[in-house]
Amino acid sequence: MKNFITFIGLCFLIPTVIIAQEKPTDTITPKELNEVIVIGKKTQLYEKQDKPLATIDEYLQQSGKIDMIRRGSYAWEPIVNNMTTERTLITIDGMRVFGACTDKMDPITSYVEVSNLSEATIKSGQQGACHGATIGGSVDLIRNRSGFSDLGWDTSLNAGFETNSQQKIIGSAINYTDKSFYVDTDFMFRDAENYTDGKGQEVLFSQFRKFNISATSGFSFDKNKLMEASIIYDKATDVGYPALPMDVSLAEALITSLKFEYVPKLSKIENWETKIYYNTITHKMDDTKRPSVPIHMDMPGWSDTFGFYSKAKGVLRSHHFLADLNSFYNRSVAEMTMYPADSNEKLMFMYTWPDVKTFYTALFLEDNIALNLHSSLKFSTSLANHFNKVASQLGLESLQIFYPNMKDSKNRILPSISSNYSYDKNGFSYGFGLAYGERAPSVSEGYGFYLFNSFDRYDYIGNPELNNENSVEGSISIGYNTQKWSTKISSSYFHISNYIVGKPDTTLVPMTIGASGVKIYTALDFATIFNADLNLEYQFSTGFKWKGQLVYSYGKDFEKQNLPFISPLRYSSSLNYKKGKFTSEIAVQGNATQTQYSPFYGEDRTPAYAILNFDTGYSFAFEKVKCNVKAGIENIFDTYYSTFSDWNNIPRKGRDFFLNVAFNF
Repeated sequence: MKNFITFIGLCFLIPTVIIAQEKPTDTITPKELNEVIVIGKKTQLYEKQDKPLATIDEYLQQSGKIDMIRRGSYAWEPIVNNMTTERTLITIDGMRVFGACTDKMDPITSYVEVSNLSEATIKSGQQGACHGATIGGSVDLIRNRSGFSDLGWDTSLNAGFETNSQQKIIGSAINYTDKSFYVDTDFMFRDAENYTDGKGQEVLFSQFRKFNISATSGFSFDKNKLMEASIIYDKATDVGYPALPMDVSLAEALITSLKFEYVPKLSKIENWETKIYYNTITHKMDDTKRPSVPIHMDMPGWSDTFGFYSKAKGVLRSHHFLADLNSFYNRSVAEMTMYPADSNEKLMFMYTWPDVKTFYTALFLEDNIALNLHSSLKFSTSLANHFNKVASQLGLESLQIFYPNMKDSKNRILPSISSNYSYDKNGFSYGFGLAYGERAPSVSEGYGFYLFNSFDRYDYIGNPELNNENSVEGSISIGYNTQKWSTKISSSYFHISNYIVGKPDTTLVPMTIGASGVKIYTALDFATIFNADLNLEYQFSTGFKWKGQLVYSYGKDFEKQNLPFISPLRYSSSLNYKKGKFTSEIAVQGNATQTQYSPFYGEDRTPAYAILNFDTGYSFAFEKVKCNVKAGIENIFDTYYSTFSDWNNIPRKGRDFFLNVAFNF
């Protein structure tokens, strides 16, 4: 606690010293340094991306701060700054959504589609604390919103095909907008068979089928007042996971919200937005299609979330401020029923998530101060109350076998504070920041009961007595831009105390057949994670542009042992040509050999790889119909490879031809 108080004092001291150096200018707007992946409006999707109908997972991989853990060809788990979803936040339009699968088969990104998204805003570390407690950062998936105009009706049709997995894609969007009303609707369907790897071998249980329906409607009942309602319905069936012992028969989500937005006149408050939301997710794991199952299991899970946020943005002289009050209630429950081969034996039932109810409330404050024409200081802080309660008596009694003094509820206080300075002049820019934050254990870490991890082959048991995980972080970035050149290098360092991991307990017997043992979630003294990424761009001429990216990461615990899912050196390079309505790109991407792997967590050495991709596109119009065509080849040389984040070393796709077509009228 003493270190935390000292750190808070330091964060307050930095702005005081900098502000004293130069008198602020009250007519300047400070620049935001967050990374944004532009996905594009429905009608602009083909103008912004090389493979327009790629999954959201493929889009997010463009970021130097994001990797994806892949358990199959569908629903990859995003990791931010080499930290998995326990330590990060994924939101949809600022809404908290929680998966219903104990094996992370349903990350939040799986419940949206590229056709109804405009961008993904990525914030590193405590810069992402606006929507909740985090350590690694956050990703906010922002959906398309037409706004008010007199454009009237707009319709588009999308279709795509990929040869490797025989994936069929079809989608449509119908939008209407006038000066006081708009409605955006979107539909997308995907159906894929098993894919083949670089050796031509079929990867069994890699199929999936899903559809997504999205609608947003806004009404302006005054020039400065807006009411907006939105809904997402997503349903995936027959989803195979080749890296896991089970598949998914159903992953279904309903996500709804109602928003009121007010723009005051002649006020220091520029915008006030309040949203209430509700979402419910149902997830059912299935092993009935597997050829050899020692004992059949049903493993359904449910997650229901009610929430709201109310945030106000304003300007007072050189201060651009934000106040955000947010809260949510979540109920997470998961079951497992085992069916013995002998029908005369009794069924075995247990709660793997014992009906855990979470109530969270936080106040987030931010002040972005324009110091002068070239520099600004952003300071933010938040204070949250996190309350858990185990509602199932059976689940509580099961956990009390390991924790006899365990209570049915626990309350935690989660503070966060950060300070960031940025400078930009004559094409040269730099920034640095310091931050501190805490998070509560996840439902699995705190209350999970015999959760089997097929990566290290251990059953995991939660620990409700864990302390908050807390992190001190530092970040720095340097960039330089000219008319042709753009270069930026950024890095971050995290010192995470009470780092939560699972450790083997040899006194316990595993429940899963074939498991190596049982691990209890506990906390290491500390762990450190370092990330650095270099992004380069050069405009050779009006038609040719080159982009390059290099990412390096490093992670160790307090005993200098490697942490899991730390990316080896990875790189990408692309050359893009555009002339009129024609575009073309050739790109290479790859990883170096993963040498800093962790056998303790189930990892092994993965070799280096590099793949080559090519795509080309053309746009044309006839009468009032605009048409866009994109075609390409991924993994041109049919390379056989597996990356550090491919669960149990499942191989990636071999050579794949794709065709995407869009009509807009």
